[in-house]
Amino acid sequence: MPSALPIGDPAPADGALPASVLVGAEDRALGVYLHVPFCRVRCGYCDFNTYTADQLRGAKRSDFAGQAAQEVALARRVLDAAGLPARPASTVFFGGGTPTLLPAPDLAHMLGAVRASIGLAPGAEITTEANPDSVDAAALRTLADAGFTRVSFGMQSAVPHVLEVLDRTHDPERVPLVVGWAREAGLDVSLDLIYGAPGESLEDWSRSLDAALALEPDHLSAYALIVEEGTALARRIRSGEVLQPDDDLQADMYELADERLAAAGYDWYEVSNWARRPDARSRHNLAYWTGEDWWGVGPGAHSHVGGVRWWNVKHPAAYAQRLTAGLSPAAGRETLDDATRAVERVLLETRLADGMPVDRLDAAGRRAVAGLIADGLVEPSSAFRGRVVLTRSGRLLADAVVRRLLPLEAALDPAT
Repeated sequence: MPSALPIGDPAPADGALPASVLVGAEDRALGVYLHVPFCRVRCGYCDFNTYTADQLRGAKRSDFAGQAAQEVALARRVLDAAGLPARPASTVFFGGGTPTLLPAPDLAHMLGAVRASIGLAPGAEITTEANPDSVDAAALRTLADAGFTRVSFGMQSAVPHVLEVLDRTHDPERVPLVVGWAREAGLDVSLDLIYGAPGESLEDWSRSLDAALALEPDHLSAYALIVEEGTALARRIRSGEVLQPDDDLQADMYELADERLAAAGYDWYEVSNWARRPDARSRHNLAYWTGEDWWGVGPGAHSHVGGVRWWNVKHPAAYAQRLTAGLSPAAGRETLDDATRAVERVLLETRLADGMPVDRLDAAGRRAVAGLIADGLVEPSSAFRGRVVLTRSGRLLADAVVRRLLPLEAALDPAT
């Protein structure tokens, strides 16, 4: 089942934001995330807020585009009522779930709602996630004609037995087809890979890298498999049916990916993300990592505006009921204090190739940088220029690096 929502303060029924969100708003970009919470099947490793057809309890996929448009209109009213400057969306990201389980015209309708209520900045990046078996050439053309600029395919692996243990349903031979159709439609292409699945060897992972690189995507993400409590995969591991992922093997897989991607002309810009050129980086994800504003539309979606973070009710039926009643779908929220926001900046910016300014750290953190350089975890030349940039070894130990840069209680506080 999906993971639980955070514990926070009650959210206002009308979604109203406090005056504090105005501070520095002119310097922050605004993005929109649209969470489409539907999947054909639930992958065994997934704890995202997604629902298969038998879990919808009266909610209808066919109604969702209109409901999302209602929340987009609510966003405009809330942002205006707070006195925030009119900022057209610089990025729009459709995630899930599997957004492309909805018909392409539904996704186009949702994007049209963003365009009409919030606006789109010139050159806005507009992305949808897709499974290789959830789109065809006609759907991709419809999305491109509607203004989408980018598609992120959940390839995960090129090896059938790895896809099987991950409960992925697509045929790996379909990936080249959908990539070709996306390019014909004029869309940039990103591929998502997962490494370290039970039973996956280094040779299997090498094969997946070969297959991905042969398609010359504009962008590639590679994430180590994390076994989340409450998932089917966690239960299979606990029962001994499959083995727990091996940390050392996952480290070898990461190093192999970074070597191969660098050799093919891809630069890392975040620990798990590589791009062929700077303008192929995911600007939407960079907005998360650098503390910009975003409004999350959809069941369970999270938002952040000016240090206020909130999250929507999880189930699609509850989400629909709130909007039908004219209420904000927000279930709870929190207002981050300056200290928490500063900790988050260290946690997130340390993961970026552009690095984190050393002057974000207190005196103890600045002293820790020297030890991290000596241990080969931080690039010395970047540190001398005033930025903390991780080496490849440092990327493998990013959480440990952060614990050394921050006071122990801040680095380990689950609220951060």
